[in-house]
Amino acid sequence: MHQRQAVGAPSSTDHPAAVRPLSWFLGVRRGIAQRCPACGETRLYRRYLKVNDVCLRCGLAVGEIRSDDAPPYFTILLVGHIIVPSMLILEELCHPPQWVHFALWVPLALLLTLTLLPRVKGAVIALHWANKIRG
Repeated sequence: MHQRQAVGAPSSTDHPAAVRPLSWFLGVRRGIAQRCPACGETRLYRRYLKVNDVCLRCGLAVGEIRSDDAPPYFTILLVGHIIVPSMLILEELCHPPQWVHFALWVPLALLLTLTLLPRVKGAVIALHWANKIRG
């Protein structure tokens, strides 16, 4: 027996990407690119780290997917694993004065943090989307 769909109700053919996740790897790639993890067409953020409520293309309720403290944690982990070994290598090779370390590593750490944080947050949101984890 064939059931009728209510008028105006979205069907699974209207927004297939919002209904079923594709591969988690594709979603994470889209999240890192700061795009909707479902369709990859629209921007994930309306401001620096402010997530859009709904994807305008596929209708995915991106605003319901929370990332909480994971993005800052993973960003600190990544930046630390880049900066600390680089700092130690420079120290062993050249023994520069202290001011060189401050002038080089503080701005680089800040730049890396500000660059990686939205991408890591996008990846976390995409992982939550792929695993159907909401708010």
